[in-house]
Amino acid sequence: MSLRFSLSSLPPFRRNAVLFLIPASRPLMAPTKVVAEYAKSGRSSCKSCSKAIAAGALRLGSSANDPRGFDLVRWFHVDCFPAESLALAAADEIVGFSSLKDHEKDALRKLEPSASSNQITEEVHKRCRGAYVKMEAKSSKKPKICIADEAGSEDLVEERPEGQKDATLPPKWIAFRTIIFNEKEDGFHDSERIAAFDFDGCLVNTSVKRIGPDAWSLMYPSIPEKLQELYKGGYKLVIFTNESNIERWKNKRQQAVDSKIGRLENFIKCVKVPIQVFIACGLGKNKDGTDDPFRKPQPGMWKLMEEHFNSSIAVDMDQSFYVGDAAGRTNDHSDADIKFAKVVGLKFYVPEEFFGA
Repeated sequence: MSLRFSLSSLPPFRRNAVLFLIPASRPLMAPTKVVAEYAKSGRSSCKSCSKAIAAGALRLGSSANDPRGFDLVRWFHVDCFPAESLALAAADEIVGFSSLKDHEKDALRKLEPSASSNQITEEVHKRCRGAYVKMEAKSSKKPKICIADEAGSEDLVEERPEGQKDATLPPKWIAFRTIIFNEKEDGFHDSERIAAFDFDGCLVNTSVKRIGPDAWSLMYPSIPEKLQELYKGGYKLVIFTNESNIERWKNKRQQAVDSKIGRLENFIKCVKVPIQVFIACGLGKNKDGTDDPFRKPQPGMWKLMEEHFNSSIAVDMDQSFYVGDAAGRTNDHSDADIKFAKVVGLKFYVPEEFFGA
């Protein structure tokens, strides 16, 4: 990953200060175009649900230029189309939109991104413009996170970031709005192929009755070997995990932060491969009643990773996948994971299927 910064922009050395590097902003990635048409036959299948698209049914395709000189189109049912992940700007920009029936046009207009989604993108670009992030020492009564731009000026981003109020993050962890993510380690590689996982109930066995960085165990003995094989095979490993206790435990927020991040760090040491982690700390709803865009099944964590933390490498969605335990089955606590995979456009597996019961 290339990082833009100037040594002259760095502030005087401050004892006990922690410096974080974050990538410079870049243009959003998107398919060359989105296409709408009626399926000419029943031979095509949806890249999201893998089911056949009936002849004559309206289908949506993401079309990208293949290096071999032709357009490669991935087809979806309208209800399966991952509009958020593929950055659909406006329905009337879809190729073939004008020839559709009025009720079909109305359905496609509902796929347009919300204003809040666009605001998130603008905010990420603004905050990722800087060369480094500085977190003051733990002894500070009110931890502050600042961004310094290339000219050397500093602006207070958030005195107490959402999802990290009244708590201090350990080194190499960064807060942004209602999420926390880790800085890249040595050996970490970005890739067009993403192997993404939930954490609790998928990679590790945890209990709400036990807290602390060591209160976990591997869900399956095969997990370290499997993750090492994926890493050696060129996959980028990513964990997307919800942790509402960081917001819910208002009087024990530091304990919630230390417990969650401690478990993740110890797990990464156990499996011995670099993994990028995104933690959604919100409760699911904002104060104004809107959905938290980062908490699964919303695709915000994926978009942040794809658009800003993958070294401008376009993700091969056919080769990428997501593994999670919340699949909406009888004994599952929710269906957040399978819905997350669907809205992003990833193949989905449950842990016992992927790692072996």
